[in-house]
Amino acid sequence: MNAPTVAVVLSGTGVYDGSEVHEAAAALAGITRAGADVQCFAPDVPQMHVVDHTKGAPADGDTRNTLVESARIARGHIKPLSALNSSAADAVIFPGGFGAAKNLSDFAVNGANMSVTEETARVLIDFHSAKKPIGLCCIAPILAAKVLGNQGVSLTLGRADDGSGKWPYAGSIDAAKSMGANMVEKSVDEILIDEKNKIVTTPAFMYEGKFHEIQDGVGKMVNAVMTLIK
Repeated sequence: MNAPTVAVVLSGTGVYDGSEVHEAAAALAGITRAGADVQCFAPDVPQMHVVDHTKGAPADGDTRNTLVESARIARGHIKPLSALNSSAADAVIFPGGFGAAKNLSDFAVNGANMSVTEETARVLIDFHSAKKPIGLCCIAPILAAKVLGNQGVSLTLGRADDGSGKWPYAGSIDAAKSMGANMVEKSVDEILIDEKNKIVTTPAFMYEGKFHEIQDGVGKMVNAVMTLIK
């Protein structure tokens, strides 16, 4: 029996303008640890902007390509997102990072009035229609909220602001609710499995946690995705 293949959709390299590196690495390791093959994809488009990660501020005059930057995480083994469809993989996983909100959508700019890129929306609809599992972590579930909210999907983006400063992006929960998604609060070490829609989500760095906490949560998400593969 052939090993299943899991597609991983990247959005650059680096938390502020691309994929969150630690989430992506945890997902890749979890996939291969589970005995599956992995293939990375990313859109062949310019990043919304480039952020100097030493300052957390845009680097004026710098431009980068999302596919080229994502290839750093994929160790060069990457394909354009246009090549991904549900016949190419048994499941798809979207790590978080601001790239999901800047290069796969414009949530970082337009909030609840966001739009998702045509290719990203196509992939989500394709895998959902094919009843193949979808995993999303950190801010990436907002993509599913926008594209699949009308399908009654259940997702988590972590917990509401409790005053601790540990959930700095809690406003995204209300945005996702406004798109029709059923939002369930979960902690960093928890996952939410929507068995009907075959969607698994976990908060990851929506929580200001330690590296191992994020890695553990993403690992649980990957394991749940693997169990949903038929």
